[in-house]
Amino acid sequence: MPTAYAALEDRLLVCVDTTGSGWETSVRLEGYRLECVAVSPDAPERAFVGTFEDGLFRSSDAGDSFEPLETPFVSEAVTSLAISPHDPDVLYAGTEPSRVYRSEDAGDSWEPLEGIVDLPSAEEWFFPPRPHTHHVRWLEVDPFDPDRLYVGIEAGAFVYSDDGGETWQERPTGSRRDNHTLAVHPDRRGRVYTAAGDGYAESDDGGESWHHPQEGLEHTYCWGLAVDPGDPDSVIVSSASGARSAHSADTASSYVYRRSTAGSEDAAEASWERLADTGLPTGDGVVRALFDTTDEPGVVYAVNNQGLFVSEDFGGRWESLGLEWSEEYEEQTPRGLAVVDT
Repeated sequence: MPTAYAALEDRLLVCVDTTGSGWETSVRLEGYRLECVAVSPDAPERAFVGTFEDGLFRSSDAGDSFEPLETPFVSEAVTSLAISPHDPDVLYAGTEPSRVYRSEDAGDSWEPLEGIVDLPSAEEWFFPPRPHTHHVRWLEVDPFDPDRLYVGIEAGAFVYSDDGGETWQERPTGSRRDNHTLAVHPDRRGRVYTAAGDGYAESDDGGESWHHPQEGLEHTYCWGLAVDPGDPDSVIVSSASGARSAHSADTASSYVYRRSTAGSEDAAEASWERLADTGLPTGDGVVRALFDTTDEPGVVYAVNNQGLFVSEDFGGRWESLGLEWSEEYEEQTPRGLAVVDT
């Protein structure tokens, strides 16, 4: 049965499908400023949550309790997490200011992966709300090569390493600058996806070059991203006209788009379709959605400020999980979503 970890701004919702009795929700880490959450399907009893002011937390009992971890990070702002698909004990963390760290024992000890801020473009990186700094917004490990890492810097660069973080390459041809969410697919070697503030992009050579399928994508400030586990050519994104309409509940107006190249004679010409009247709230008053999948084809989960939802046809129709969703939650912008079968 699935367990969904939804990180809101100031608490973590641990939602368990009790099969027959609906979903049960427990609140954890209330009062902390959450940034990200990660769970591995190969070790579903472990969950990690990054916070902006209090470092990194780990649960070893499927979200029943959390403990703070001692880390050597440059700051207590843990802005991104990734668990290797090759080994659930291998965990990566990104921080503000931008640094990347690796643990090979599920967070007990850490080593820095040096060199990120020595890249030539680093002097140009900045995060508009805090322009004196920047952070690692997303980390991804290639499913075919455990030493190939993908990093999204907010804002300034897409960065990758093909040697486990010994060396880094930045801003390859066509890459986006304001990467928010990266994704890969276990059935498509070399494919990397990004939802960025400067638009959507895909790579077919492990991030070394990029193309920009934008046709039909009317809102190009992209944030949330998921790929159908059963079809690497089916992609869903959340997007808005800009940061204020994506993230601020009082000015929000965000949308969800789906694109599929399956069966297309010319994949480059496949266009995006805006998903409307599907059961997933979009438009005025709705902040950008975050998505996650398990390994079940066609199944995708979404969270926004209106609730937690699931689709079994990759976005065609959505159902609410029926959680108790307070007015306080409606004023928040979710920070992370991780769903795992337990």
